Amino acid sequence: MILCKVRKIVLTSLLFAGAGFLLLTCVSAAQAEMRLTPIRSTGELRLNDIQQYVSKEPVRTLHLIGMYRRVYGNAMEAEILSLENQAIQNLKDAQALAIREKRWEDATSLARSLTTQKISVESTGIEPDLLLADAKDRLSAGNDLPAFLSAVRSHDLKPLEIPDALIFLERAVAVKQRRAAAFFLSIIENQGGTAPEELRQFALGQDSAGDMIKGVVTVLVNRGFRIQRGAGSADWVLGSAFFVDSSGLMITNYHVIASEVDPTYEGYSRMYIRLGDSSSPRIPAKVIGWDKAMDLALIKAEIKPEYVFSLVDWVIPQVGDTVYAIGSPAGLEKTVTRGIVSALGRRLLQIGDVIQIDAAVNHGNSGGPVVDMEGRLVGIVFAGVEQFDGLNFAVPAERLAAALPAMIAGGKAQRPWLGLTISETTKGAEIIYVAPFTPAAEHQIPEGLLITSINDEEVDVPQGALIPALQDQLFSRRPGELVALTGSDGVRRVLMTVPRPDVPLAEAAKKDSRERLVAPLFGLILAPSMNRGLTASYLVKKVVRGSIADAAGLSEQDPVSIRGFRLEENAGYALLDINVKKRRMGYLETYMRLPAALDSPDTL
Repeated sequence: MILCKVRKIVLTSLLFAGAGFLLLTCVSAAQAEMRLTPIRSTGELRLNDIQQYVSKEPVRTLHLIGMYRRVYGNAMEAEILSLENQAIQNLKDAQALAIREKRWEDATSLARSLTTQKISVESTGIEPDLLLADAKDRLSAGNDLPAFLSAVRSHDLKPLEIPDALIFLERAVAVKQRRAAAFFLSIIENQGGTAPEELRQFALGQDSAGDMIKGVVTVLVNRGFRIQRGAGSADWVLGSAFFVDSSGLMITNYHVIASEVDPTYEGYSRMYIRLGDSSSPRIPAKVIGWDKAMDLALIKAEIKPEYVFSLVDWVIPQVGDTVYAIGSPAGLEKTVTRGIVSALGRRLLQIGDVIQIDAAVNHGNSGGPVVDMEGRLVGIVFAGVEQFDGLNFAVPAERLAAALPAMIAGGKAQRPWLGLTISETTKGAEIIYVAPFTPAAEHQIPEGLLITSINDEEVDVPQGALIPALQDQLFSRRPGELVALTGSDGVRRVLMTVPRPDVPLAEAAKKDSRERLVAPLFGLILAPSMNRGLTASYLVKKVVRGSIADAAGLSEQDPVSIRGFRLEENAGYALLDINVKKRRMGYLETYMRLPAALDSPDTL
């Protein structure tokens, strides 16, 4: 302490050289500790700060009450308990009002928040009943796609009764969606019911590849001209899309239509679809909604499709299953290629996992459907590796179905965000980083904690699938809902989610120290080192398995000093320059540059 306080003294004699050396050591150690300390994201809270939200924002009130208790313990508990009861009552009243006004999605969201408070909503409306009411209203209004999706979500939570399933079966047959009809027929027959023979016969039929081809279109995005080496050429983006509703709604990839909605794009952009070959007319199309994190987009053209793919009777494939990819590779419309599912659970997107297939896929296939031998939707082509034939990927149909309601609402799909980076270990999901000024940081969730349940549901999945399963717990929820998170410390924390940034770690990098960012980006967890140099240095406390640091051969107790950190947000990566003395190499000092992608798939 004394040495740190006398740092302003000018040491001019050799007599004080030793003291000066100790002084520098103290300062460096203090700096190292400070740079690893999480930014304080919870400021001083007063009861007045909480009271102002009770009436109009009860969800935020409950979030703030959790923060208050975390900071102050049981101080003013009587007043806090009174505010909590008021907020819960206001939340109940808001749900009751949403039900009276038939705002079913709002009522469902509020029901989920009430459930995190362990409040029964049996009397006001449970989630499956609200979803079913929403589905019936949408069906009456002629909005078939969202109606079918809500009906399936309701059925997943509580089986549809036979009369209700029959309503949706009749509409599926009327709009000639055979796979949707088969889904609702199976619900009826599994409960011992029967359906009219003409409906049953349609549902039990099978669409041919020729039928399905009619539901796939070529997407063309005209981006004007580009100049390269003084020569101008037309700049076109080519992709595929497939119809998912008789109103002309189609699914494609976000990266195909990005210039249509990306606010950073400053050039010309016009989107069209083409139903046939290159001689067919181009039909103008528009973007309805998009989900950048999932590389999905919902587009629409004013046209009546000949064939519509069902998002109801999708299937989770098994490795080795035969699949067909349909699209327009290199602009060759109506191309069907055949292959197998090579692998499941590939972590290539920010949220969830994707399917690996070996069916031939090339430029122009992006956004096209992948189906199984029965015509059920398996996924949506979104990427291939040019250097390696047969190494291609598709977004699972299951995740498309979950993503669609937010895209149907229009505009950018908002996903919930807690502010955590997690690592799957043999013990479970370990929190390795808490981003500053996020719900998790406000509740002071400690790094190193294991997540044992979300919304009181434990996730029991095979090794390697834990992080996508946890993300699925949040994916279909709205930002602004309450989420209950329980950790290995036994504490149940209730947080209000916020909208997920496009690239969460890029946002965190603008607010946090580079020493803390090496954990989520590079998998390198540091501890201060009592070095004897002029700069802060560290010891490797832990290396996240499978991370960049692990691949680079770093190990625990390696001395490390950071020489540089560069964030290339537009290019989507970060660079870390370090000096490291690897124990495995006899502490030989080595300079290393480590690259990392910013769009980590391990965030929650």
